[in-house]
Amino acid sequence: MQGVTTHSQHPSPADDPHPEPEHRTAFAQASDALQRHRPPSPVWGDERDAVSIALEWAATHTALASDPKATARSAHDLHAEVGETITAGGIGAERAMELFDEVLLPATRASDDPMNLAYIPAAPTRAAVAFDTVVSAANVFGGLWEGGAGAIFAENQVLRWLADLLGWPADAAGVFVSGGTNGNLSALATAREHARRTRGGKPAGGWALACASTAHSSVSSAARLLDMEVVMVPVDANGHLTGEALEPLLAADERICAVVASGGTTNAGIVDDLASVVEVAHRHGAWVHVDGAYGGAALTAPSTRHRFDGIEEANSFIVDPHKWLFAPYDCCALLYRDPRPAAAAHAQHAAYLDSIDRGESNPADLAAHLSRRTRGLPLWYSLATHGTDAYTAAVERCLATARTVAEAIKDSEHLELLLEPELSVVVFRRRGWDQDAYRTWSRRLAKDGVILCVPTAYQGEPALRLAFVNPSVEADAVIEVLTTTMGEADGS
Repeated sequence: MQGVTTHSQHPSPADDPHPEPEHRTAFAQASDALQRHRPPSPVWGDERDAVSIALEWAATHTALASDPKATARSAHDLHAEVGETITAGGIGAERAMELFDEVLLPATRASDDPMNLAYIPAAPTRAAVAFDTVVSAANVFGGLWEGGAGAIFAENQVLRWLADLLGWPADAAGVFVSGGTNGNLSALATAREHARRTRGGKPAGGWALACASTAHSSVSSAARLLDMEVVMVPVDANGHLTGEALEPLLAADERICAVVASGGTTNAGIVDDLASVVEVAHRHGAWVHVDGAYGGAALTAPSTRHRFDGIEEANSFIVDPHKWLFAPYDCCALLYRDPRPAAAAHAQHAAYLDSIDRGESNPADLAAHLSRRTRGLPLWYSLATHGTDAYTAAVERCLATARTVAEAIKDSEHLELLLEPELSVVVFRRRGWDQDAYRTWSRRLAKDGVILCVPTAYQGEPALRLAFVNPSVEADAVIEVLTTTMGEADGS
């Protein structure tokens, strides 16, 4: 790797007998200088090169644009080029970084590229990405206040900002977990345990939760792990879960202890009728969890805040900052309107934990984990750096881009908009194309590095979707791609 040399021996703090070669970069030289007073480890030896190489790459990569052509390769092809890297003697920092930079990373998908509009991509601020390196370097144990007080304090300020967006009381609390799946699982475990305590035990038929078929797949996964049956609730003509449809199911089935509503479905960006869902569910004694993993960020935007009316009385909520709050992977904010049921469900007790101060905020008490990194800090740093007004502007920009592209699709001769975007997901079809045509078009443009847009299904029919969560996306660029590449009859 150009710009990197190895040290044959560790210099004394006062005098380095090996002067730096001229091609050493200023960053590497500075990194080395900071490490001069760090003696070699009796096991790991002198790690200066390994540290400087990694930090220099991280700094450079944070400053550079992503590669839209980066994509997956088969394990067979990767092994043929990389070979075995885990060996008895090691391959050295320089070779390891060379393989990562030139082979391994290009075999991944660039989530932050402006033309990656598939699934729910990620577009973290450079400030957040840089601070993620700080979080790793600080190596804070974030499970308990005793070990991570300052870092947890900062995370809690972000969680308070989110709780204020929800309209929740001052004693609301939460924790950052790895992702929406963990967040949903932890929230539903809390709901089940709360029902067990308040309803006098498990019902004869076991526990159940209610949700719409549009709920994220992690909800069904969580139900399996928690031994809960999933009761599907029909949606209205526009795809919303409503209290009206929920009412008869709750009245007839006492096993249902929790209702999961969507604060922005992944496939279509639909926000359920939260006000009616909460009212009906609470009347029947059921917990309401709002999965806002993708769409919850829209709470920051005045143009869409009304779609979340009713969330003020929900019991729990998640949002993934690595989706639309411009943080790096992995990060999910899980919040409870009243954290006491969560602590009763999740707090761990053991002899070596008996001295923990339960009067302070212990993140381990609020989700299914004990050890955790303080993954909320990159979001905290970015928010503290840029301010919440910038976050509102960024989310509004994504919403405006989605609306502009949707209008262009409606005006197109070949394209059909399948529903008006409620948030920032645009679902459409190309008239005359079948599933194979969509796949051919999608693969060709992905391979060429033009755009990443993968097929989906909407109301049982093949379709395409665009997810706008990157404020750097230019609507005109997306419209031009759709206009110039979707005229062919078969997508070939």
